[in-house]
Amino acid sequence: MTECPIPASELYTDEFAADPYPTFARLRAEQPVCPVSSPRFDSYLISRFDDARTALTDPRLSKDLYGPQEHYLRIFGPNSAGLNKNMLNADPPEHTRLRRLVSQAFAPRRIEAMQPRVTQIVNDLLDKIVPHGEAELMRDFAIPLPMLVISELLGIPATDHDRVLGWTQVIRTSGSSRRSPEQERAAVQEAQAQLHRYLTELVQAKRAQPADDLISALISACDQQGTLSEPELVTTTFLLLFAGHQTTADFIGNAVVALLTHPDQLDLLLRQPALLPSAIEELLRFDGPLPVASPRIATEDVEYQGVRIPRGSIVGVVLNAANHDPEHFTAPDRLDLRQDRGPHLGFGYGVHYCLGVSLARLEARIGIGTLLRRLPELRLGVPVDELRRLPAASPFRGLLELPVRFAA
Repeated sequence: MTECPIPASELYTDEFAADPYPTFARLRAEQPVCPVSSPRFDSYLISRFDDARTALTDPRLSKDLYGPQEHYLRIFGPNSAGLNKNMLNADPPEHTRLRRLVSQAFAPRRIEAMQPRVTQIVNDLLDKIVPHGEAELMRDFAIPLPMLVISELLGIPATDHDRVLGWTQVIRTSGSSRRSPEQERAAVQEAQAQLHRYLTELVQAKRAQPADDLISALISACDQQGTLSEPELVTTTFLLLFAGHQTTADFIGNAVVALLTHPDQLDLLLRQPALLPSAIEELLRFDGPLPVASPRIATEDVEYQGVRIPRGSIVGVVLNAANHDPEHFTAPDRLDLRQDRGPHLGFGYGVHYCLGVSLARLEARIGIGTLLRRLPELRLGVPVDELRRLPAASPFRGLLELPVRFAA
């Protein structure tokens, strides 16, 4: 790899986790296609908006991580294939086949029909919080909200929600405990194994006794059309479970922090709640939960900004850097809920554009809107620089804890 002007060590510090945007600005300005060595794997980071959008649709940058070179071993670890060999890590026509089977469940009309149930879940969670005048908002609200919604959509029994949530949180918070790296890897691998075993058994149970849920619908599609293998059913269920709550939970946490640290924008939203749908888009652009798009592999030598990316290289498209590109957005580092900035890359771009975008928007709109209405005088429970975040090496940008206070 050629030398990067920004030492890789800067990308994996507490300071970077707290505020990566100055580093992203340096990447865009000094080396917009930057080779970086990470604790998990080496990659090239693409950080300018136009390059990012092109890369997200570049057929030479493959999403198929499960070919003969077994790139997934470098990225996800030795036990990951049972959970990660899904449409997120596939190219057309395989990706097209898998996505088509799931897409009907996420059609906008069907998602809007879920509004009453999402509203009920939001209010049930807040009912437990309101009397106390304080809460740990990630644990009490941001994480359980999308987890309950996607679990019900998939058909995971209510009695299993806590177990499943426990496994997913071990995976989500990897690297944040005081355990040794070896202990951390062992804990993640055990959680992956337990979750794979559980989902395999759940698919088998749904096959024996179908219900009105998404897993049963996928099984029916498999049986009628012969288009989903048994392993694909399990990995697709994992993708929908994990992607269906992880990024939404992190986004709600990030959005609340952004609003509480920009009181003029919070006041604006409280006075003009009709701004909420567009505010969701601006908050996602401003501090999205997925800083770097899921990995791509160069199937041949490619060139961006005069930099040669050799065949076989892992490529990361830095969505949060692209969404702050001053060549594309005016005053991108300013949170402005009134400004119509046009499309951002928070949900990706191209054929891998987020399948659950309608559900994520619905949960964020109802969740954040109801939260602000029902928790008056909402404020952070600790100074912003004391918030505990996911480690910088995590693929997600989010909070481990979000203590808040409000008028009970």
